[in-house]
Amino acid sequence: MTVDRDEVRAAADGSGVAAVAPDRGGRAADLLRTRNLTSIVSRNAAVVGLAVVVIVGIIVVPTFGSVDNFRNVALAASFIAIIAVGMTFVIINGGIDLSVGSTYALAVILSAMMSPYGSAVAVLVPLVVTAAVGLLQGLIIARLRLPAFIVTLAGLTGIRGLVFLITHEGNDVPQIPGFKVFEILGTGSFIGIGNPVWIAIVLFAIGWWVLNRTAFGQSVQAVGGNAQAAELMGLPVKRTTATVYVISGLCAGIAGVLTTALSGGGQEARIGDAYELQAIAAVVIGGTLLSGGVGSMVGTAAGIALLFVIQNLIVQGANLNSYVQQVVSGGFLLIVVILQATVSRRSGKAT
Repeated sequence: MTVDRDEVRAAADGSGVAAVAPDRGGRAADLLRTRNLTSIVSRNAAVVGLAVVVIVGIIVVPTFGSVDNFRNVALAASFIAIIAVGMTFVIINGGIDLSVGSTYALAVILSAMMSPYGSAVAVLVPLVVTAAVGLLQGLIIARLRLPAFIVTLAGLTGIRGLVFLITHEGNDVPQIPGFKVFEILGTGSFIGIGNPVWIAIVLFAIGWWVLNRTAFGQSVQAVGGNAQAAELMGLPVKRTTATVYVISGLCAGIAGVLTTALSGGGQEARIGDAYELQAIAAVVIGGTLLSGGVGSMVGTAAGIALLFVIQNLIVQGANLNSYVQQVVSGGFLLIVVILQATVSRRSGKAT
């Protein structure tokens, strides 16, 4: 038998009139449910949106649902997806990396230029250089406490200038002489799916594990949530910040090497232009907050897939040019950011 609290209070004061107490427990439960709901929506909106767009696309555009089309979309998206893995770490940590497009271009050019010296050199040199670029930027941001936006913007222009310098203002277009073993990384496939796609999947899996199952991943999220609090807790804030930029540079380097392996070289110095914006868009669409502290690899994967699926539908369904694609993608990103901000405010009120 349950006893109503109002009856107990009425009996206690002898008045026979129930004194109504505020239902604090019920209100707290409602707030908790609201917070959990908004958190779930923020994390899974991209996944739900991707499922809806794919279903609509299959119904509206007959050629969209073909296996070959999905295979081509996955291959095209894999290079930006790899860059987005590193960008996810950076943004969750509370930073931004505008230099990844230029870093990617540097890796493409270096890989082709180093290919005459063997496959190992063509792979390792670009990765070491791009990781060093990320380390340099990360140390400047962490040690000197300079804004990531300014530091990586300088990296964007400086590294792009370096690419034009080593290619003699873009006039030299290095190519792979003959066949090299590392080209299998780009041209090979497994069960009909290109190797770059599998490499992207493996990197997403590793990224998920690092973010959710390691002390470093917890530090990344803590620093992004509140760097001062993380420092007071004794977390290695500076080391964590520098490391995420190394990861970002390394991921851009991997994408660049794979591009050279797939194309055989012959890429212009302007390759990778605005790739940083696509990577940031994918991460944000996937539910990672630009303010840091919250995000997931699954969301980023859904975000990159959603971007490329929408672009593919625009091309196949409406037959529009690339500029219209950019307008649609930009508008879609704006809507997602507005919704994300709304969800975040509601979640904040629930606390």
